[in-house]
Formats: sequence, structure tokens, C-alpha cells
Amino acid sequence: MSLPSDSMLDVLRAIGEPTRLRIVALLRHGELTVSDFTDILGQSQPRISRHLRLLADAGVVDKHREGSWVFFHGVETGPIAELVAGLLLGLDDHDPAVAGDLDRLHVVRQRRSAAAQEYFAGIAARWDEERSLHADDDEVDRAIAAIVGTGHRSLLDVGTGTGRMLQLLGRGVARVVGLDTSHSMLAVARANLDRAEVRGVDLRQGDVHRPPFPPDSFDLVVVHQVLHFLDDPARALREMARLLTPGGRLLIVDLAPHGLEFLRSEHAHRRLGFRADTVCGWLDQCELDVAAVRSLAPPASTDGVERLTVQMWMAVDRREPAAATTTATTTATTAATTAVAG
Repeated sequence: MSLPSDSMLDVLRAIGEPTRLRIVALLRHGELTVSDFTDILGQSQPRISRHLRLLADAGVVDKHREGSWVFFHGVETGPIAELVAGLLLGLDDHDPAVAGDLDRLHVVRQRRSAAAQEYFAGIAARWDEERSLHADDDEVDRAIAAIVGTGHRSLLDVGTGTGRMLQLLGRGVARVVGLDTSHSMLAVARANLDRAEVRGVDLRQGDVHRPPFPPDSFDLVVVHQVLHFLDDPARALREMARLLTPGGRLLIVDLAPHGLEFLRSEHAHRRLGFRADTVCGWLDQCELDVAAVRSLAPPASTDGVERLTVQMWMAVDRREPAAATTTATTTATTAATTAVAG
């Protein structure tokens, strides 16, 4: 891809200033807020905001809002992204100014991680109680990785929570997005991704019933342990199906029907699991074909309390995929079917 000469000059002028070059260099390592930049660069908020505005006007950076917070990130696709990436290849990370910024970035991330983990510590007991009732997380993760396979180029994790699915499925994927309604949970996900050194993930605050993305945006959408919190899960699935590219895939991971009422009264579950035929019916209404269904039995109960069965549904958009993605989609679907057969 190429740029008109005037656009290229706009980009070069925007980056060709010491502070703005440092900003763009920092954004290689993930999204940051204005307050993060003020801490790292030691400059005032108005000055940082002005630099960011100039970079945004030139198309070098983009932003998204998360409650009262605004996160900035470098553009990820297109000719400007390619131009900027090429320019930054020549930047020496051992340069004193760049190295100092990276050291201060590490401190900012540590502080952000501590705040996020303090929030999560307050709800960890609830999470641990739920997880103890179904198959071990590692077993669930292995089953998810097997049913998903490889070959996806864009991933949306709906209700991303701690970012676990982003770490499991997002490495090496060109575009990775996590969506959650909770700013606090996104802070936890951001800290976990930083710690796991998973870069380039776009975390967005938004409603599952009104996702902030256009149709045909992702070739893989994951809805992991989300539907049982929703009043209208069928409506949410229609929205998720709308986001799939032709031939794209939707993975649902949730619970089989159970009778643990305390999960509704104490853990905000709206639904006590789902029948397989109910979910398959919703997927059919979304014009998705069910390619695979799998159940993971829970551990044996030793205390008389009912245990939870984890269920997975892999569905495929009925529209014919583009020629360039046919092979990847076929390979991934075959892997899903093989995983279920096993």
C-alpha cells in the first residue's frame, strides 16, 4: 500500500518532533492514557494532549473511550501504520531518552497492575468458588484451544473479564480485541496481558448488546462464560453473528443446565445453564451452522454439592468465505470437528 505525498509529509511532520517521536515509540508497547504519558515524559497534561491531537490529525494514533478514561494507541493497519513501523525500526532502544521512557513505562505498568489486582482480590473468592465447581481451568483451556484450532486472523473476546481467552487464543493473531462492560475488569485484563507480555491487544468498554464494531469485523468471536449473565442471550448472539466475516466462526463456552440457585442469588447468574438444543436453535436463527459441540464433565462431588458441566458450541457463518480465507476456515473447522470426535 502507498500514501499520497501530502499524507506522507503530514505523518513525517507529526513524528518529526522529539516528544511526539517518544510518544509513538511508547505506543509500540501498548495503549496509554494522557496521565500515563505525563508520568513517563514529565510534561504537563495540556502539552501532552496537544501532541496527541497532532498525531491523531495526521492519522498516526487513534483512541477509544473507556468510561471517563481515554486510551491512545498507534494505528494498526494501512499504509500509515506500515510507514510508522518502518521508521521505528531504525530507533535505538538503547538511546538514553528511549531507554529512560521504557523504564518509566515499566513503573507505570507496575502501578496499574497493583491497582487492578487490588480490585480483583475483592472478587477473587467468588471466582474461585465458581471455578471449583467445574472441570479444571487447564482442561477447559486445552479443549478450547483444540476446538478453535489455528488460522484465524481477527479475534473478538466478548466479556473478556481477566483476559484469559485473549492470552490463550490471541498470540500471533493480527487483530485481537477484548470487550467488557466493566472498566475495572478491563484494568485487570490489561494488567494480566502486560504481565504475560501479550502485546497489541485492543481492550474496549462496551455493551454486548450494542458492540461498537461494524458488521463483518472478525473471523473468530468467543463468548466465554458470558451468556448466563444476560437477560436476553439470544439477542446477544444475534449481535455476535452480525460481527462475523463470511465463513467466520463463533465459539460459545457456557454451562449445562444445573440447579445451583445460589449462583443466581449470590453470583449474578441470570440463567442456570443452557440446554444444547436451545443454543443450537439460537445459532440456527442467526444463520450459523453448528460445526461442533463438546461437553466437559465436572469433577466428582465430595461434599454433596452439585457440580457444573462445561459445554462448548462452535458455529460457522453460512456465507461463503472469501477465497483467501477458505483454507484457514476449513482447517480450523476440521480441527474443531476432530476435537469433538476425540
